[in-house]
Amino acid sequence: MTHNTQTIAQRVQALLSQMTLEEKAAQMIQLPVSYMPSEDAEMWAKRGIGSFLHTLGERAAQLQRIAETSRLGIPILFGIDAVRGHALKNGATIFPSPLAMACSWDTDLLRQVGRVTAAEVAADGLHWTFSPLLCVARDLRWGRVDETFGESPALIGELASAMIQGYQGDDLADDASILACAKHYLAYGESIGGRDSVDTPISLRYVREKFLPPFAKAVQAGCATFMTAYHAIDGVPMTIHHELLTRVLKEELGFDGFTVTDWDNVRSLVTRQHVAADLHEATRLAIAAGNDMVMCTEGAYEQLLAAVREGTLPESRLDDAVRRILTLKFRLGLFDGKRHQQPDLNAIGTAAHSAVNARAGEAALVLLKNDGVLPLAAKRIAMVGPAADNANVLLGDWTYLSHPGANPFTAHAQPVVTPLGGLAALAQHHGLTLTHARGCGILNERDAVIYPKTSTEAHDIAFEQYIKAERAPLDLPAVLAACEGAQAIVACVGDMIAQYGEGRDRANLDLSGDQLALLQALRSLGKPLIVVLLSSKPLTVPWVAAHADAVVQAFNGGLTMGDALAKLLLGEINPSGKLPISFAQHTGQLPVYHDQLPGWHDGRYTDVPAQPLYAFGFGLSYTQYRYHDVWLDAQERSRELVTCISNTGERDGVEIVQVYAHRPSAGRMTPVKELVAFRRVALAAGETAVVRIPIPDDALCAVRDDGRRVLEKGEYTLMVGGSSRDEDLTLVRFSV
Repeated sequence: MTHNTQTIAQRVQALLSQMTLEEKAAQMIQLPVSYMPSEDAEMWAKRGIGSFLHTLGERAAQLQRIAETSRLGIPILFGIDAVRGHALKNGATIFPSPLAMACSWDTDLLRQVGRVTAAEVAADGLHWTFSPLLCVARDLRWGRVDETFGESPALIGELASAMIQGYQGDDLADDASILACAKHYLAYGESIGGRDSVDTPISLRYVREKFLPPFAKAVQAGCATFMTAYHAIDGVPMTIHHELLTRVLKEELGFDGFTVTDWDNVRSLVTRQHVAADLHEATRLAIAAGNDMVMCTEGAYEQLLAAVREGTLPESRLDDAVRRILTLKFRLGLFDGKRHQQPDLNAIGTAAHSAVNARAGEAALVLLKNDGVLPLAAKRIAMVGPAADNANVLLGDWTYLSHPGANPFTAHAQPVVTPLGGLAALAQHHGLTLTHARGCGILNERDAVIYPKTSTEAHDIAFEQYIKAERAPLDLPAVLAACEGAQAIVACVGDMIAQYGEGRDRANLDLSGDQLALLQALRSLGKPLIVVLLSSKPLTVPWVAAHADAVVQAFNGGLTMGDALAKLLLGEINPSGKLPISFAQHTGQLPVYHDQLPGWHDGRYTDVPAQPLYAFGFGLSYTQYRYHDVWLDAQERSRELVTCISNTGERDGVEIVQVYAHRPSAGRMTPVKELVAFRRVALAAGETAVVRIPIPDDALCAVRDDGRRVLEKGEYTLMVGGSSRDEDLTLVRFSV
């Protein structure tokens, strides 16, 4: 490696001073290799494009070599949607979905997941992941709930910051470090009716109070890039929202990385949002607002040049954008030893990475109900249901099965351990007899599944075949045969990729197909019934909550979820997961998130209970915890909530201690309770620990109309316990 004594800022300025307008504009363009003719990609590499999207391994290395022959030889930044591991590459480690991993409430785990992901992405010669997603999931109908860390800005901020640190490491120039991207900026998940990418009619004060804090945490964590969201806030598309992109993000929060639009956002200003007359105006508005790189709008290159030449866009705006982009390329070491980092398949899908994945899978499980049937003592078990032996359900969205085009029948380069496979692997050791029946499909002929067309006709045909394969009615004779002689039944039900993902929002969150009929038939057999929910998001399952003997939520658990689930069912692990998101009794009950404002009639409907089916922060264990002796230790410049916790059961376990707050009104309503802090605490059977949790002023601040965060005068209530439910919390009060 050649040693250069200049600072990065000096190297950037020296290079920028040599660049033509055309070379600057090219650096601000990102295009998708997967949808381009080979000759077009190579032409752009010679032109000096800033970034390519969705290419793997040797093809990326080949394009990088071509880019080196351009006039200035500026390296290309290769981006990939490594949302849950390097999962668009078949053979890589695929972790549980972000929502599933959020059940761990474990920042150390998320940091390790980020490191593994970065190592595998970098080993493939790529540099940038479009992750983590910091959207607040409050409407369960939204198709992208599975990509979030749940409903709490405080939890999202901590988990996302940890993952950012994992992706980027201590030094971006390290061989195993990549750029993180905080998305989607800002309030993307709050769109009307849970419909992806439409308007969000909320005030900027509310944006600052509820949706900005996780992104502010990302800036503090050093996140290198931000992605602009598709939607509009109160009618103003985020793509042209100068107030939020430039004044708040770059100036107020001090973000010094670069921003990138989401897929074809600039063209959408013309074709979908109708706020620009043509692509020329759209490009000028988007760049002037503060976007530094344009994703997948090829014509933006020519329009950038035209806008500068006609004087409607200052070249200094391009200089600022390119300076930000080049700075990160230098920090990554792309101008030095990492430029030609060769793909290393031996560093992808390793045993060490699988061990981290196994830990993530175990931490992702949440025990929602247990009437004493778990751990299983039965020796003859029937496992039934359309999710019992369905690898695609475990993998879910943002894998090689779904992107860059729908390929749901792709053979798996790594074995996927389904619930049936995981239980079968432990059967001999535990002396189990195991029978199985699919029972029904996730869909039936009555289910309407309307999905957006994908990139090619072949992908659309594959997706239609996949939907058809899941349309299977209840096969009661097969179910009865599998359950004959069984002492307990494990039923695995859930949803499928056609029912969630980008542009796939649901109006009805009930179990689809004949899955409820299957469960009712199983209940009628009079045998212990354990229901495992393998779903992308919380489904509305009040019948399950009322009639099953035990309920386990597994979400999309990744490659090895079947192993983790089998260990939980048989008692080899003690569940510690807590819900990062609330479950509704009925779709019409939405929203049910924990930090709502109080209503005159307590948010009550006449036909469903006021409370969620399962509350945020809830999760059971095979042991029991008791909170006692709670007090506040307040010093002059610090404040700590102190509680004693005892493990009163007979098994070692991990309790997730949660602290909620109610703030004084100061002239405006505040949530009855909102999560402000949490701590994972390991306790041996019979052990008592004193837990001290700092409560910083910033966690309690209110946002005033002028945007300032202020610790208001008045009485504050802190609540500590094992979930957000009132009955699980102990209160302390103090005044400011």
